[in-house]
Amino acid sequence: MVDVQSRMTNVMNRAQEIVPTKTKSRAGNVLTVVQQIVSGRENPGAFTASKDYYELKTRIHDRLLDLMDLTIIGSMNEAILRQEIRKLVERILLENHSNVPLNMSEREMLFREIHDEVMGLGPLEPFMQDPTIADILVNTHKHVYVERFGKLEATEAGFKDEAHLRRIIDKIASAVGRRIDESTPMVDARLSDGSRVNAIIPPLAIDGSILSIRRFAVDPLELEDLLALKTLTPEIGELIKGIVKARLNVLISGGTGTGKTTMLNVLSRFIPSNERVVTIEDSAELQLKQEHVVRLETRPPNIEGKGEVTQRDLVKNSLRMRPDRIVVGEVRGSEVLDMFQAMNTGHDGSLTTIHSNSPRDALMRMETLVALSGFTVAPGFIRKYIASALNVIIQLSRMGDGSRKVTTLQEITGMEGDVVTLQEIFSFEQTGVDREGRIKGRFVSRGIRPKFTEKFKALGIPITNDLFDPNKVYEI
Repeated sequence: MVDVQSRMTNVMNRAQEIVPTKTKSRAGNVLTVVQQIVSGRENPGAFTASKDYYELKTRIHDRLLDLMDLTIIGSMNEAILRQEIRKLVERILLENHSNVPLNMSEREMLFREIHDEVMGLGPLEPFMQDPTIADILVNTHKHVYVERFGKLEATEAGFKDEAHLRRIIDKIASAVGRRIDESTPMVDARLSDGSRVNAIIPPLAIDGSILSIRRFAVDPLELEDLLALKTLTPEIGELIKGIVKARLNVLISGGTGTGKTTMLNVLSRFIPSNERVVTIEDSAELQLKQEHVVRLETRPPNIEGKGEVTQRDLVKNSLRMRPDRIVVGEVRGSEVLDMFQAMNTGHDGSLTTIHSNSPRDALMRMETLVALSGFTVAPGFIRKYIASALNVIIQLSRMGDGSRKVTTLQEITGMEGDVVTLQEIFSFEQTGVDREGRIKGRFVSRGIRPKFTEKFKALGIPITNDLFDPNKVYEI
């Protein structure tokens, strides 16, 4: 006992020197600094203290689950529940007569982490409360990374061991009625706040379980926010607003993390409130603000391989639900064919996204998806079908500095032979990088007045004469 205390004293003295510069989210928290020292091999003796702390927290957590009535947790007030957990932790500490000396700040951290273990996602809970974090990436129980403002950065968080991480993964999966084990070692799920979760465990993940959480803002970005972030220009904003009101079919294209879902949410703001909208997603992410919205979500097969409901099934069913518009979160399979059929049979104004590097690549990918669906028809016919269904493609990219840009907005004008013809309306041209690593470039208009502006005029949608002025350039 004396030996442990003396080593803790040495570690705490060393920690006081490091706190001002190395601690961030838990400044002043000695045990966090202890973990930093251990990871840096600065004080091998600190390992015992860190190990004792983890063992203490595990014992308290297990004992707490025995004492609590888990069936009433969901109905209790958050503040009252927090007080009850604190009382029980105090009681358990007295029962155990712990040999790990804890000062006041360490006790507060212990209460907070135990609460996070019971009610949240354990070590990940502080990141879930941080609105600046877009992605949480757990590479085995030892390493946790986050994406903040488009940039990845390592964190000091970690799990005790593989079993600790698996317990959090199981908690996420079971909350949405899904399971993950050796027979089904991958799972897609979502949290109560709409965050998208993917987990993969051994034997598929060789070094240990992997967890990825894609977070979405509680208050989603609006068009004004995209303008402030210089994702697009006022002219592009005015145009896409008219595109949605004119009921044109829009495809949003881009890579992972480029902001496709955000753009889809922004476009949905301009759908009139008197229209019935049906959304179809693999994992519900869209945050439409209209009242008349029907949200549908796919279902994976059960343990017996039965009961699966695919996006294609939902798209087919949505046609019987009297939709004014159909919004598909992302097309990635055979549902693309039914989506095109809906667009070509009176459900204009539909919106969807696809993973692709350019508008031309997006068309090729959709053609491939139709072919893979088993729909046997001449390739030229598929291209005509695509050209008649879609009107506009918006391409998004994530730049080197983490910012997102609308890199091109193109209109589908028809066919020339067997080729779908596109004309570019707006584009972003990168010109360089400044000293801070920020992207420099300019938004330009190609000076082309799209054909769909005739529909704007017929529907009384206002459009300014200088909207497509090629002399108007936005430097950033």
